[in-house]
Amino acid sequence: MSALFQPLQAGALLLPNRILMAPLTRCRASADNVPTELMATHYAQRASAGLLIAEATMAMPGNGAFGNEPGIHSDAQVAGWKQVTDAVHAAGGRIVLQIWHGGRACHPYYNDGAQPVGPSPIAITNNELRTPDGKQPYVTPRELRDDEIPAIVAGFGKAAANARAAGFDGVEVHGANGYLLDSFPTRRSSDLSGPYGGPLENRARLLLEVLDAVVGELGGDRVGLRISPLNSFNSMIDSDPVGLVRGLARRLNTYQLAYLHVMRTDFLGQQQGDVLTPAREAYEGVLVGNMGYSPAEAASAVEGGLLDAVAFGVPFIANPDLPARIKAGAQLNPADPGTFYTPGAAGYTDYPFMQ
Repeated sequence: MSALFQPLQAGALLLPNRILMAPLTRCRASADNVPTELMATHYAQRASAGLLIAEATMAMPGNGAFGNEPGIHSDAQVAGWKQVTDAVHAAGGRIVLQIWHGGRACHPYYNDGAQPVGPSPIAITNNELRTPDGKQPYVTPRELRDDEIPAIVAGFGKAAANARAAGFDGVEVHGANGYLLDSFPTRRSSDLSGPYGGPLENRARLLLEVLDAVVGELGGDRVGLRISPLNSFNSMIDSDPVGLVRGLARRLNTYQLAYLHVMRTDFLGQQQGDVLTPAREAYEGVLVGNMGYSPAEAASAVEGGLLDAVAFGVPFIANPDLPARIKAGAQLNPADPGTFYTPGAAGYTDYPFMQ
């Protein structure tokens, strides 16, 4: 596993190893979307990761998609995240914040009755919303008007500035999994024409405008981007995922980002294919892969040059000391899916460290 323990320069961030913690929604923030002391403990426990990518966090109010997910748009939220970053840094770690807009995956249940927005009035049909009152179907979004887009772009820029004020080492822009910034480039969720529809150059416009705003605040070397070209989660299927990833990767080279984070497979298994090879061929910067890697496969991907680092999700939930376990060849704790989204410490801060 030696390749995973080589340092990596990812933009301005010097990572001591190539085992990253993927962003994981856990719904442990307060009802006002303020990060908690329990979250600080959780992230600090996992500070031995080469980089912690904190969970999807609302860039602006009114776009919640889960309930009890954190935000970064209020002073209280900035202060809450500051206790998290202080704890991580005190433990010797590095942490960036994933900023997002839920788009058509937002729901009136969590947003004071407001209808969600998307590129087109096309609803999510292959998933349901989890609520304390049980699962509910997603609603049809209204089409986002072109004159509403500048405020969203500005909101992402402000979120990046707030992340800096909260002590984060950078941000990851969430452009994956059917949320707002993914729904524009992907054909199935968008039938727009005009400046944000049609060819990829137009469909990627919102994502690139957001990157312009975020990079303008932090510099490209403190910004990452996550994409999921193959993922059908939230009713997302593109007719040419390889062309999508190749086109985006080439365009991203001009930003000199800290990294590009590519989810390699489909949560639901509806689409198959290789999107990492074209990403590697087209992208000139640090490439991070994610989804379903064993330690051995991750090491092989890094040793062979396909990837520069691998982000682990579920293994980090159950193994706060995952790098040490991988290095020692130790057995991994199994995760308990029943506690992934429940409140409290159970299944969050109580997994044992290696003895």
